Amino acid sequence: MHEPLFNVGSTSIKITDSKNELSFPVLLHYPTMEASKMTNFGPFIIDVSIDATIVNSQFPLVIISHGNSGSQYLYRTISTYLAARGYIVAMPEHYGNNRIDNSLSKSVKNLEYRPQHISLTIDQLLHQSNFKQQIDTTKIAVIGHSFGGYAALAVAGGKAYSMQGEAIATQKDNRIKAIVAMAPAAGYFSPIAALSQVTVPILLYIATEDQYTPKQWTADVILNGVPNPELVRLREIKNAGHFSFISPFPDAMKRPDFLPATDPEGFDRVAFHKQLANAIFQFLNSHLVTA
Repeated sequence: MHEPLFNVGSTSIKITDSKNELSFPVLLHYPTMEASKMTNFGPFIIDVSIDATIVNSQFPLVIISHGNSGSQYLYRTISTYLAARGYIVAMPEHYGNNRIDNSLSKSVKNLEYRPQHISLTIDQLLHQSNFKQQIDTTKIAVIGHSFGGYAALAVAGGKAYSMQGEAIATQKDNRIKAIVAMAPAAGYFSPIAALSQVTVPILLYIATEDQYTPKQWTADVILNGVPNPELVRLREIKNAGHFSFISPFPDAMKRPDFLPATDPEGFDRVAFHKQLANAIFQFLNSHLVTA
């Protein structure tokens, strides 16, 4: 494991989508030298320094896109690990497809909004935020889980199609230099050439016991669709389920009827997330920092 260099600062900003007359919050984790403390965020406790001053240097930027009906806090083991080691991490709460408001789930609008809002988040951070001087604009990546994996592929150049075969209006963001896709909803890119413009390195995770995004709808679609499959680093996690990529939940939330907290019998999510965060860090370092 790579030892942390910094404490983790935490703040929130609001992104405005003027074209569609909506806004959404973004949680930021970033390097700071100010003291941190265990802080409650709803049912979660995270070791951060609220509204702390960012270290005066330049850092890569990573956007984390959550899954269907998810939240900004679900990948905190990854975001805090990266921030403590020199990354600025931005986590949008996707409009109309989050834990509070899931009204756009399964809609074409959701397929359009998600990649657009990743690009909007990058725009605002680079040009209108207190972090603009600290972001290295040549080192930007996206991490996405499940539907967030769809968003990562779309913003990296994937041409998506609805389940009815309707072309989705997406636009490649050439600022994205690498993506991490965890159990991605890649079925939207099944048509031939849908991923022909995705040319960035991809760290692709699939779970052997995933009932929602099985291998034929994730790894097979991506490896057969991108122009250079050698840029895809595939990791198949034995005995993991679709939700195993979400940070471990507090014990009070672990119950059989709450699927995001469940794993196949015998799977150790806590141990896996220590490995996962470090593996993502090493991948991003190899393609953003030392490339």
